[in-house]
Amino acid sequence: MADSSNEIVTIGRRKASSARVRMKPGTGKIVVNGRPLEEYMARETLVMLALQPFEITGNTGKYDVRVRCNGGGLAGQAGALRLGIARALVQVDESMRVPLRRAGLLTRDAREVERKKYGQPGARKHFQFSKR
Repeated sequence: MADSSNEIVTIGRRKASSARVRMKPGTGKIVVNGRPLEEYMARETLVMLALQPFEITGNTGKYDVRVRCNGGGLAGQAGALRLGIARALVQVDESMRVPLRRAGLLTRDAREVERKKYGQPGARKHFQFSKR
């Protein structure tokens, strides 16, 4: 918990994105980079992805969340936000660990973009081979 208030501070990461999540009991207001979640995430699927931990634990509308997201794109930021919220819920109540773990929300998705290699147009793609 943060020293000055009863906020819980956690970090979630996904791809090149990271999300610093500050959660405290409230009315269910979620603000990402100073904007409401629905406005910031743009796609409904990303909003659903970010709110999954609340739905699984049955805590929808019980906590106010402030998030600072940076790096990557919107999908990576939504995944980082989901992990950060799940970690914060576990700090609030340890009994939420089991359902969140079963749903796979406490595992950091370690998949990253493979680097491009020299002499190729991409990470795996090769230029067409010509024997003559």
